[in-house]
Amino acid sequence: MSTATPLPATTPYAVGMFDTGTGPFAGLVVGSEVLDLASIPEHLPAVGSTDELLQQWETIQPVLAGLAELRPGRWRSVAELCVMPPVAPRQIVQAGANYRTHVIDLAVKHTELSPGRTEEQVRAETAAMMDERARTGIPYLFGGSSSAITGPYDDVALPTYSDQHDWELELVAVIGRPAYQVSREDALSHVAGYTIANDLTTRDLVFRRDMPEIGTDWLRAKNAPGFLPLGPYLVPAAVVGDPADLRLTLSLNGETKQDESAKDMLFDVATLVSHASHFVALSPGDLVLTGSPAGNGMHWRRFLRAGDVVDASISGLGAQRTRFVDPTDRDAA
Repeated sequence: MSTATPLPATTPYAVGMFDTGTGPFAGLVVGSEVLDLASIPEHLPAVGSTDELLQQWETIQPVLAGLAELRPGRWRSVAELCVMPPVAPRQIVQAGANYRTHVIDLAVKHTELSPGRTEEQVRAETAAMMDERARTGIPYLFGGSSSAITGPYDDVALPTYSDQHDWELELVAVIGRPAYQVSREDALSHVAGYTIANDLTTRDLVFRRDMPEIGTDWLRAKNAPGFLPLGPYLVPAAVVGDPADLRLTLSLNGETKQDESAKDMLFDVATLVSHASHFVALSPGDLVLTGSPAGNGMHWRRFLRAGDVVDASISGLGAQRTRFVDPTDRDAA
């Protein structure tokens, strides 16, 4: 497990889940320090988890902002704590093919080029299709399993049934109040805040060769244990501002592989939350993953191996670090 990183200096506060070795607790994060929210009953009703906070987010979030300024009680260094996933969602909704450049890159990889069909032509054709999809289409969403979630600094064992495990850095919207059939204009008012996910994918299991008419098989491709490193923190939407202004950056063994603005999304966060809510009743703590930008392993023709270290960050939200290990190395994992 890697040492936890502090909250970026530009972000006044966040919340998360932590453990001292005696049990988990919900904490308020300011810089590199954490306050156990159950330790200040004179300021806040006893809460044991961020999920409890989210159940009463509209009334508690202003209290958290005040506590970040007041700084009551005893604060601990985040480096002394085990940082856990910041929420335990009931549902996970995931967006696919939602970054324009990413989809164009994938089209090039999956298209057989010929003297009469160049890479430039494929890029131009796909770009035109993506622009039309953004104007007239709808998001591509599917469900994920919460059993894949692991902490932001936990080691992840790579399953032996494939050697094509890939990274996918994603901005995550965390629901703060129930949302069912909400409009795009109202959707962001249902978002409590944002966090980071690396939505790992086994590429050779995405498509069913035995049943091509069925299409994608996300259950097998995305839900192995540890395949969703989440966190480190939940940063309130009121602090983040416009999520389109955020930048996503991922490096593999110190070499940058993904570096893109959320502005490259085909469908923005509000559209994704609204669209999901028209078919699924979203509850506080549920996650809406918003897709991954260009620069996955498929693009670089380099998949994850035991010993790799991935550093992933989103501006203002913090950073996570994941070391990948062989599943037979039980001590390491």
